[in-house]
Amino acid sequence: MSARQPLRVALLGAGVVGGAVARHLTQRADDMAARVGVPLEVVGIAVRRAGRDRSELGVDASLFTTDAEELVTRADLVVEVIGGIEPARSLILRAMEHGASVVTANKALLAEDGPRLYAAAAKHGVDLYYEAAVAGAIPLLRPLRESLAGDEVRKVLGIVNGTTNYVLDKMDTTGAGFQDAVEQAQALGYAEADPTADVEGFDAAAKAAILASLAFHTRVSGSDVYREGITEVSAADVAAAREMDCVVKLLAICERTDGGVSVRVHPAMIPRSHPLAGVREAFNAVFVEADAAGQLMFYGRGAGGEPTASAVLGDLVAVARHRVGGGLGPGESSYADLPILSMGDAQTRYHVSLDVADRSGVLAKVAAAFAAHDVSIETVRQQLVPADDDADPAGGATGGGPDASGARNGTGAGTGRANLIIVTHTATDAALSATVASLRTLDVVRGVNSVMRVEGS
Repeated sequence: MSARQPLRVALLGAGVVGGAVARHLTQRADDMAARVGVPLEVVGIAVRRAGRDRSELGVDASLFTTDAEELVTRADLVVEVIGGIEPARSLILRAMEHGASVVTANKALLAEDGPRLYAAAAKHGVDLYYEAAVAGAIPLLRPLRESLAGDEVRKVLGIVNGTTNYVLDKMDTTGAGFQDAVEQAQALGYAEADPTADVEGFDAAAKAAILASLAFHTRVSGSDVYREGITEVSAADVAAAREMDCVVKLLAICERTDGGVSVRVHPAMIPRSHPLAGVREAFNAVFVEADAAGQLMFYGRGAGGEPTASAVLGDLVAVARHRVGGGLGPGESSYADLPILSMGDAQTRYHVSLDVADRSGVLAKVAAAFAAHDVSIETVRQQLVPADDDADPAGGATGGGPDASGARNGTGAGTGRANLIIVTHTATDAALSATVASLRTLDVVRGVNSVMRVEGS
């Protein structure tokens, strides 16, 4: 390759992220050329409707095309920011077949079919980079697969979805209800018109799969990730966390244990003293624990056109430099091939709120249910409920955790009632879940108000 021969760049998508990438490539062409060593020439931008006015991007209108399949065949570097599974997968594979390195922000595709994409990249001798797929502008994936390549990562714990973090933050700081907080997030552009992928945890689960795959050198797909969203998190759950000096967050938790790899996404209480507790609004943060490096924290804007474009452009410069220098970046590392553990094997703690009869022997029966499943109780707190209070003592909550139910079995004798709050020590999730099921059968337990996992120390 000539010292100044341009590298041809094809951009798939011109939405919020793609538009920002196109604008920066145009406005900062000289800087990019200086950083790469040769100019980056945008040869086309694939869009659904070529005739739409996109003058605000400052890009030559003749570059827009609806023929993405033809475009990827004449590029050295392809940037995919259209999202979804198809046609993104077919276009990426086609680009690699024609010798193009690929930069993508497509977390869903990577979580579903990452190994196939890696195999195609290796077969055709090209790069596959995807820093923008997790946590927006935050440099996270490259440190995991390059900076920490000589270390052993034990745990990755993070807030990787800005929408849910914004919602839970507003519920905690302003007392907003779940739906009101979601509507605020939508008004600010943090949440889509249909927020299901975010609030049900699908987005975070895809990112957790990518993080675990990199951290533990093991193939982890989205289907391997245990997932719970935040739709059942109530104001009572948030208030209960506050009483414990905790805050509720939707966490992606990837752990390496002696038995294998555990990957899960669910809401959990974490102490306000934990670094992740202070992550506000729509920001993301990821906490990494490694044997030699110790504890590391990555924090920043996890979504939005400009932050995500920053990560895309960083990858683009990296793969362009590899092309100029004649090398490649790291490919898939799955040599460890560790077993994927079920959620039942995960080690966690529970916060359980029970509506119980206020009479002698209640605590003994409840404690016996925990002991029967080898679950140790850390703390117990009782709140008496006035006899004339017909409301749910937990504020009407059914809770946002495993096996939570607001149903009453109606067998509690007497008129006295109490709200019993129990926090457990660490145990397997299976043992904790079985304990909650047993509690429902006790004659002294009127109902299980809420159940939520507790993480952090």
